[in-house]
Parts: sequence; structure tokens; C-alpha cells
Amino acid sequence: MKIKKICLIGLGYVGLPLAVEFGKKRQVLGFDVNQKRINELKKGVDLTLEISKKELNDALHLNFTTHSNDIKDCEIYIVTVPTPIDEHNKPNLLPLKKACETIGKVLKKGDIVIYESTVYPGATEEICVPILEKKSNLKFNQDFFCGYSPERINPGDKEHRLTSIKKITSGSTNEIAIEVDQLYREIITAGTHCAKSIKVAEAAKVIENTQRDVNIALINELALIFNKLGVDTESVLEAAGTKWNFLPFKPGMVGGHCIGVDPYYLTHKALEVGYKPEMILAGRKINDNMGFYVVDQVAKLMIKKDIIIDGAQILIMGLTFKENCPDIRNTRVVDLISAFQAFNCSVDVFDPWVDKEESFEEYGVRPIKSPINGKYDAVVLAVAHDEFKALSPEKIRAFGKDNNVIYDIKYLLKANETDGRL
Repeated sequence: MKIKKICLIGLGYVGLPLAVEFGKKRQVLGFDVNQKRINELKKGVDLTLEISKKELNDALHLNFTTHSNDIKDCEIYIVTVPTPIDEHNKPNLLPLKKACETIGKVLKKGDIVIYESTVYPGATEEICVPILEKKSNLKFNQDFFCGYSPERINPGDKEHRLTSIKKITSGSTNEIAIEVDQLYREIITAGTHCAKSIKVAEAAKVIENTQRDVNIALINELALIFNKLGVDTESVLEAAGTKWNFLPFKPGMVGGHCIGVDPYYLTHKALEVGYKPEMILAGRKINDNMGFYVVDQVAKLMIKKDIIIDGAQILIMGLTFKENCPDIRNTRVVDLISAFQAFNCSVDVFDPWVDKEESFEEYGVRPIKSPINGKYDAVVLAVAHDEFKALSPEKIRAFGKDNNVIYDIKYLLKANETDGRL
């Protein structure tokens, strides 16, 4: 049987690990519109820190390009482009549609297009397939075929890697479903689960993160209640966690490309078919407001200490959406920044993991090189980087003026070492 050549469309946190693993087994062409990214990868540099130079070198059959004409000889196309939301929390499918147009122009009879990008149930066949048909003048499930295998990458996680996470697969016909499943079995040591249809696989993806979102929203709401009751939330969770089936979620700001986004894809489709998803939207509302709640709490603590908020100097420690990774996609730390700035505060952001140019381009935020001792009226611990965990309470407090507020979102410090925390 002929070994088909693969093209990976999009070489970010999801696409690059896939390209590397497949590139150890067969011919793979990694395509991305970002020339800077391609140049870095050709030099063995991955700024997402997901793949090492050695891993890139081990992918002997992997090459990179920004030229769409180069991908025309490929027979399997795997799409891993971002699927974000817009300012109204509606799905932004423009990157996905552009990827479909690029593929459609070179699509041939017998080719397979597999999507990994998060979408709502039905999007592959309702949005992607018509574009492929129009650009290629080919007929779906006669001339070309599709599959859907949702990504489960966890940025920054060195334990749960691509190959060790069970993979959902699917195909537009029974035969293609089998071929797609066998394809991923080449690289996924944890095994695969072949879903009954593309729509089932799409739905499975969005509910994975919607479930986590709702659970975190419950804990966030409990934290708001316990704060009013004067009860320490972490202590409550530790006590409740002694029961074998208590789920170990913690309060916090929910960002990132998955948990903070996927529920909106599902609710968009639900509303489209006439159902208003009350619980999911309620959970999203709670989680989306946590950053503003934190700033409100910090402001109240400052008032209690007679610290003037107008013109105050604020230090926010952490910008990424999670600890120990450079990923700033959909980080809710920006809510802290904007809310403090609304109080006319001056905000410094310190994050040793962040690419300063990327953060400035994305959010207009240029992180400082290091905090200045004695400068700040309030310090907010927003991300649990190992570098921050290594700091003593005295060192963190020293960043502040003689009279200051320390607020801990991530439980890096004990309750008696802070002025407030979730």
C-alpha cells in the first residue's frame, strides 16, 4: 500500500507536534503563512517550547514551506489552524475558511482533508466541505473525503504529550474512518477511539472543555460565596477533597484557546437551532467576570489600607493563560490590566515566559524585565509559574511599598501571607 504524503496546515501548538511525529514515519510538509515561524523552525527553533531542537532533527522526513504551490503533491491534509472567538464571543472561522481555500485550490481526486481545529458540531460538513468543493470543482465523498480528529494538546504539559493522549478519529465514510484511524495509530501510542461520525467527534471535542468550564465556574462561584462568609476557599477544597469522588477543581481566571473558547462554539450552534443553553452560558458569565472581581477585591483591600487607588502602581505577576508555558492566547490576565487601568492605575506586567514582541502585538502589553523593589502599591499573583513559586513571601512583599497589598489568585502563598486571595 502506498504511503501517502501529509501536509500540516498551521504549525502552532497543535500542528508542529503532529508534523514532527508524522515526520518520523513518512513524508510531511509543514505549511504556515507566517514566514518568521517557518524560518525559525528551519533553524530548529520552536518558540512555543513544545518541541526541542533534537525532536525537530529526529523528524527526518519533515520539511517546511509558506508557498501553497508546494503542497499540491500531498494526499492527506491535516488542518490545525486557530478557531478563536470575536469580540462578541462568536466563532471566528476566518482562519479555517482560508485554510480550506488554500487546500481547495490544490485538492485532487482521492485526497483526504482532516480537521483538528475546534469547531461546533456540523461545521466540517456545513462550512469546510462547500469551500473545498467550490475551489476544487470536486465532489465530496466521491472525489475527495474528510475526517475530523480533535486536538487534545495541553500546552506546557511535558507529561501528557501528543503520543500519550488517546485520540478521537472519524471519517466521512466508513472506509475513510478506518484509514484516518489507522493513520493516527502510527503515532499515538495511547490508542485511538473511532467515533461514529464526524459530527460526533466534533461534539466530543467541545463538551470536553465545556465540562471543565462549568466545573470551574461552580468553584469560582463558591469562592465568591466563601469570600463573603469569611471562609478560606482553599481550606474548604482541601477538606472536601478528602472524599474519593470530589472533583479537584480550583477557582481562577479561565483563559486559553480551549476552555475559554469551546463553550461559545457549542452555545453558538445551540442558539442557531433554537435552544438557549442556560448552564453553559451562566458558567461562561461567571468565568469571564473573574478578572474584574479580582480587581474589585484588590481595590477594596487598598482602601482598607488607606492606599490611594487613583494613580497607584500595580504589579501583575504573570501574563500567560497557564503556568510554565509561553502561550498567551485568550489570556484573561488582560482583564486585570484593563480593569486596573480603568481606575487610572499604572500597571507593570512581569512574565519571564512571554515573548515581549508577541504580547505587545497581541495585547499592547510589553512585560517588564524584572520588578523593582519598593515600587508597587499592590502585587497580584496571576500565574503559577515555577519562578514565582520559588519566591519567598518576603521577596514578593518587598516588591511593594511600605504599605502595600498582596493578592494571590493561584494559591502560591499561604492565607496568612497575603492580604487576599480567591
